[in-house]
Amino acid sequence: MSEMITADLVDLDLSASTKEAAARALAERMIAQGRVTDLDGFLADVAAREAQMPTGLDGGIGIPHCRSEHVTEPTLAFGRSADGIDFGAPDGPADLIFLIAAPAGADDAHLTILSSLARQLMDEDFKAALRTATDAGATAALIRGDEPEPTPESTTEPKSTLEPEPRPEPTTEPESTTEPEPRPEPETAPAAPAAKFKIVAVTSCPTGIAHTYMAAESLEKAGRDAGDVEVLVETQGSAGFTRLAPEAIAGADGVIFAHDVPVREKDRFAGKPTVDVGVKAGINRPAELIGEVREKAARGETTSGAASTTPVDRAGDAGDGYGTKLRKWLMSGVSYMVPFVAAGGLLIALGFAIGGYTINKAPSVAEHFVWTQTDSWAALLFQVGSVAFAFLVPVLAGFIAYGMADRPGLVPGFVGGSIALTINAGFLGGLAAGLIAGGVVMAIQKVNVPPVLRGIMPVVVIPLISSAVVGFLMFLVIGKPIASLQRALTDWLNSLSGANAIILGIILGLMMCFDLGGPLNKVAYAFAVGGLANPTEGSLKVMAAVMAAGMVPPLAMALATTVRGRLFTKTERENGKAAWVLGASFITEGAIPFAAADPLRVIPASMAGGAVTGALSMAFGCTLRAPHGGIFVVPLIGNPFLYLIAIAAGVCVSTALVVILKGMRKPAPEGGADGAGDAPAQKGQEPKIPVAA
Repeated sequence: MSEMITADLVDLDLSASTKEAAARALAERMIAQGRVTDLDGFLADVAAREAQMPTGLDGGIGIPHCRSEHVTEPTLAFGRSADGIDFGAPDGPADLIFLIAAPAGADDAHLTILSSLARQLMDEDFKAALRTATDAGATAALIRGDEPEPTPESTTEPKSTLEPEPRPEPTTEPESTTEPEPRPEPETAPAAPAAKFKIVAVTSCPTGIAHTYMAAESLEKAGRDAGDVEVLVETQGSAGFTRLAPEAIAGADGVIFAHDVPVREKDRFAGKPTVDVGVKAGINRPAELIGEVREKAARGETTSGAASTTPVDRAGDAGDGYGTKLRKWLMSGVSYMVPFVAAGGLLIALGFAIGGYTINKAPSVAEHFVWTQTDSWAALLFQVGSVAFAFLVPVLAGFIAYGMADRPGLVPGFVGGSIALTINAGFLGGLAAGLIAGGVVMAIQKVNVPPVLRGIMPVVVIPLISSAVVGFLMFLVIGKPIASLQRALTDWLNSLSGANAIILGIILGLMMCFDLGGPLNKVAYAFAVGGLANPTEGSLKVMAAVMAAGMVPPLAMALATTVRGRLFTKTERENGKAAWVLGASFITEGAIPFAAADPLRVIPASMAGGAVTGALSMAFGCTLRAPHGGIFVVPLIGNPFLYLIAIAAGVCVSTALVVILKGMRKPAPEGGADGAGDAPAQKGQEPKIPVAA
């Protein structure tokens, strides 16, 4: 980090009271040094990253960071706050703030800064030095890791080389020349040092790499402190990972997984005593984890096949109920499904837009393609999109099973999802197949098999048995009832009209705007996308209502900051500019900065507008074949003019409500740190709402 931070990028008296104001104050220093070219654009990128997941760490640390096209070179700025600023850490506000900026595409530099800084922050002496530093230049040197300049004393030769230690004075009695001193009895040879208990570990976190490397450093330090423990860690951060040597794994006495995302190539660690926890447990209680794995080794407790615990069924998450686990499993499948939905759905929609709604009857472009005909290109887009969309249900099922049971769940999950398509069980069949496949694999993994068979379990035995069981259940037991339920749901959607359609639109609008990109929002979106697998008039109306409602919150906040800017802080007014684009692009998360600062006013207002838009979209009979795109796919929407009216009506309702609710509150004292006299929070204690990663 030798060129990434200088004294000019250090603020030892950061006066900001909110994380937005803190980011702005530090970013202004980057602007002054020519390291950031557009302050507002860069801050919008920082806010977008913060919206994905809070960047606060335990121990009073905040690490806002992003990659941005407005950054000229990798840069780190540091600020120290006397009062503390809320960055979302569970243990409270942060007083040590690091703003990390990397140019767009500069992944290696960005991750290098994060990993180096994360490891340093595990050193209590390092943090203590930052909290007591009085000079900006010395602080920058400390963060860079520069060697201290030699003092005059240290430039001289060590005393031991100049003044040898005095030898003991000779005794007054002369040494005897006739009676030599008796030779001591030979000592027993010292016992060989006891062999160290060897542990291999994997650490990983869902975003960035800060927690990944902090957990690794914590485990390694705990091993050194124990004296007789050797810990080797594989960090599976967002920059990829370097595998532990096979001989290191083979010689290990135990394994620790400290992770919040699935461990890659987990079967390498099969047959070892294993402790499986969340990444924060690796940071907060490493000695306890080492003790647990030693106890398991002493009892001879090992895993069979791949590790029997899963990313969402860990000792560290023991407090999670089955409802929470189920949500995690389903969201795992949805997150992998969305790229197929976006690519396939938009290609299909473009094919319809260019070639008309009869393009689905065009012959295969592999057999008939005319380069000069528009219809041939439209057919190409439609057929490529259809192929991508055909993976929707198998990918959903496969990665639900993957979330439950790691890699061994992929084969039966994909098989079950494909069977769901074959028997017309659709989206619901995919959900069931994924859960069944994951459950079957988890059950097989818990069987204690002979050591000779463990090597072939994840490659041969588990895929073979689980695929056969899932196939039997899907074809002969539950597949047909689910297919009947899917048909009933499709018929119900097609029959919706009048009051029933409006009620469904209201429910979907409320769900889309309740947590602004969180789990409930994703459930509504997944429901709509599932209907596109076998599109009908009713499912296309649902997709239109969901996208319209999801656009309302950011657009409403953008409009509110425009018409009544004095009700918002300066930072919120800046966020409002970005919210125009985010809302128009169907990125509901664009409203999160507003909801985080004032949830009791912003969330109800957003829900009201979303409900109005969802109801009007259904009442107007608007349809949509594209699963994403916002305002940019309006030409692909049925009844586009009425669709825009529905969105505008919801935006106006939300804007009016948020302005009224904010206008009723008691004004805050003038002179906030960001220049706004109406700041809703003076201590940076911003309430949080659930946000999807």
